[in-house]
Amino acid sequence: MNSITAQREIAAPVQHVWAVLTDLDSAVETLSGVTRIERLTGDGYRVGTRWRETRKILGKEATEEMEVTEVDPEHRTTLIAESGGITYRTEFTLTPTTTGTNLTMTFAGTSTTTGWRAVIEKVTSPLGTAVARKMMAADLTDIARAAQAR
Repeated sequence: MNSITAQREIAAPVQHVWAVLTDLDSAVETLSGVTRIERLTGDGYRVGTRWRETRKILGKEATEEMEVTEVDPEHRTTLIAESGGITYRTEFTLTPTTTGTNLTMTFAGTSTTTGWRAVIEKVTSPLGTAVARKMMAADLTDIARAAQAR
């Protein structure tokens, strides 16, 4: 899968956007696509923080184990998840603007599968890309709404 990038201009300061983005304990209330969060490590948000995130995708629940791999407070954070032979990487970048914050989300998947599974992935890739784009847009809208409400 190639990377997919989505951006959203948010009329809120970087500090508010960062606070929403890194508040795992409120993710179910903030992100309309998330139905459940189960922390696997302590509280807070830092490199090594892990959790299980359940989302409704195409009418079915899907749970992925997420891990924070990079944190540059109020600038960037990176998450990874591994599922079915694919490593997913999501990066959020926050850039201050004169009217608030530009939030950029980049999502990519790297597959290590071979044989018939690789063929299935190739065939279903356009659907996966379309679903990912829709989920990313919804997440950015939800994050903007919460940050602007602060």
